[in-house]
Amino acid sequence: MSTTALPSTSATATSTDAAPRATRRDWWGLAVLMLPVLIVSIDNTVLSFALPYIALDLQPSAATQLWIVDIYPLVLAALLVSMGNLGDRIGRRRLLLIGAVGFAAVSVMAAYSTSAEMLLTARALLGLFGAALMPCTLSLLRGMFADRSQRRLAIAVWATGFAAGGAIGPVVGGFLLEHAFWGSIFLLAIPFLVPLLVLAPILVRESRDPAPGRFDVVAVVLSMATFAPIVFAIKHVATVGFDLVAVVSFVVGLAAGTLFVRRLLRQSNPLLDVRLFAVPAFTGSVLVNLLSVFSFVGLLYFLSQHLQLVVGLSPMNAGLVLVPGTLAMIAGSLLVVRVVTRVRPGVLMACGLSMAGIAYVVFAVTGGHASIPVIAAAFAILSIGIGSAETLSNDIIVAAVPPAKAGAASAVSETAYELGAVLGTSVLGGVLAAGYAANLVVPAGVPAADAAQAGQTLAGALTVAERLPAELGTALADSARAAFDSGVVATSVVGVVLAAGAAVLALATVRGRQG
Repeated sequence: MSTTALPSTSATATSTDAAPRATRRDWWGLAVLMLPVLIVSIDNTVLSFALPYIALDLQPSAATQLWIVDIYPLVLAALLVSMGNLGDRIGRRRLLLIGAVGFAAVSVMAAYSTSAEMLLTARALLGLFGAALMPCTLSLLRGMFADRSQRRLAIAVWATGFAAGGAIGPVVGGFLLEHAFWGSIFLLAIPFLVPLLVLAPILVRESRDPAPGRFDVVAVVLSMATFAPIVFAIKHVATVGFDLVAVVSFVVGLAAGTLFVRRLLRQSNPLLDVRLFAVPAFTGSVLVNLLSVFSFVGLLYFLSQHLQLVVGLSPMNAGLVLVPGTLAMIAGSLLVVRVVTRVRPGVLMACGLSMAGIAYVVFAVTGGHASIPVIAAAFAILSIGIGSAETLSNDIIVAAVPPAKAGAASAVSETAYELGAVLGTSVLGGVLAAGYAANLVVPAGVPAADAAQAGQTLAGALTVAERLPAELGTALADSARAAFDSGVVATSVVGVVLAAGAAVLALATVRGRQG
């Protein structure tokens, strides 16, 4: 890929005017590519529901339990760019199949882990093979669907896989945790990945970069040294606070990132063409992608707790409340494909992000007193908007590069997704935790150790309340739920501000019609 000629969005659209249209085999191939998207998305959501069971069985230390959660996105984010480039070189379908075999095997290892350390190792390996899976799915679509309008529809379908997986995870995971052992949540991967291994060689066309150039090991190492410390620092600040460890991690990541960019700028055929970020529509779409996921994951973070710990629903029933939002996201993703031919994508992305802001306004106004129908409706509003913005931003990202470089561009999109998920949980989760701690009033008579535990999380307070005398326990539980609701209000206000900023960003950067 030339590093001197930057792609313009209008030129990209023109180049695909006479592009061949996808065949029936390609559409069946799209269905096959939905399988890894679903399982990786499900894997992101089910673990939080299983943690209490894992803690009882494997008895990890507090630090180990935190790492069991964090190691997966940390490894995934660190390797996405490298894996995207590797897929461009050895073949995206080949790397997809390698990732599927590895992910399935390690899922069995995770399911039958006999120690916390074994589960931690399995989660790290799941991040490795998940990084092999995800860029391949989007980059294969780039080669299968050369026609711009068909590709938009394919990406819309692909994007809904994340929403569907996010909704399926709590429902199916909740059912399994109620009726089977905790390791069964990891075995969910097998029914998805076995059909992928059988059908992908038949229905999915292989694609690769015909002239990849030499494999830049130094750039690969620098990319890992950039993303891993930054993701770790974000999660560390959210869970422990801003300290020397966080500062050092940020500095290491930024220093490695600086060296990474400088190295890429000196090469004619780099691991990733960072000059693409000089194109406003590309950069704006990457940031919209990140902020969209930020809004979606951030809302899920406090909604899942509210529905279970405040309203008192089971994990499965809490997941069912969010199902209408999943259907709404699918509808929004598919509808925007038709509308974008008449309205420029920057306007549509801004409208979608504004809908996310409206959902946060609902929770800012109602606090924790919203009824279940209101919660379901607000989540559906946000889902329609996020589905629309995600579809268009991903389309612009992959259309900005030639098909030969689709893996690297897809990796940028996936990295934005992972960073958005980490930031959504960390930033909005941190605001929620701070609001909860500031507003919790511990009744007199609660022992100091119990008061300290109650001050950490709502779940901790409810656990303490169960072992206190009835009247004192009820008072603590009521105070904790009220404090959590206060935190929801503060979190929602931040969500409104971020959604508004993202909408302005979309309008300012994505100006062309994109075909």
